[in-house]
Order: sequence, then C-alpha cells, then structure tokens
Amino acid sequence: QVQLVESGGGLVQSGGSLRLSCTASVSIVSIRSMGWYRQAPGKQRELVASITSGGSTNYADSVKGRFTISRDNAKNTVYLQMNRLKPEDTAVYYCNGITWLDYWGQGTQVTVSS
Repeated sequence: QVQLVESGGGLVQSGGSLRLSCTASVSIVSIRSMGWYRQAPGKQRELVASITSGGSTNYADSVKGRFTISRDNAKNTVYLQMNRLKPEDTAVYYCNGITWLDYWGQGTQVTVSS
C-alpha cells in the first residue's frame, strides 16, 4: 500500500508561482512513474506532468515552459514547480503513483486569481 500526501496549494495571483510537494510512504525509487493531475470544476481530470523512476518527464502542452516536475529520492518526494500561473490553472491538483497499482493523493487546491 502506497500513501501519497500533497501539500503546497493555495491562492496566488496571476503570474505568480507555487510549488507542490507529494511525499510517498514508500521509497519512490520503487514507484515506476509519478505524476501530477488536475481537475477543474466541471472538467475531466487531466495529466499535468509525470516523471519516471529513470527521470524521464512528460508535460501537458498547456504547462510546457511554465511547470517543472522533479523528484528527490532521498526525501521520497516529487515536486511540481509552477511559474507564470494563469487563472485557467485553477484546479484541484492530485499526485499519482504507479506501481502495479494506481495510487492517488487526496488533492490540493490551487486557485489563481486574475
């Protein structure tokens, strides 16, 4: 069983920055891929960014050049640095971890005001 705990959400003005953290209850070296998803009201959950155990990254087109995903294996933590935030980035952000099962955190709210 893997538990994922997110932190770092909040309210920020357009153009601002936030850093989300996701800490796992197990060594993330054992987690094949970790990622961040988001879900805005009335919309489907969508992938924001992901990073494999080997360090390969993938980003949604809408966040390329603004968001950066990284991992600290020693801290069992994955980060999402979000810069130049826009109102359309407002959503609940969820951490995801894939082993042979799919694990999710509880979500953290990010609100970007215009």
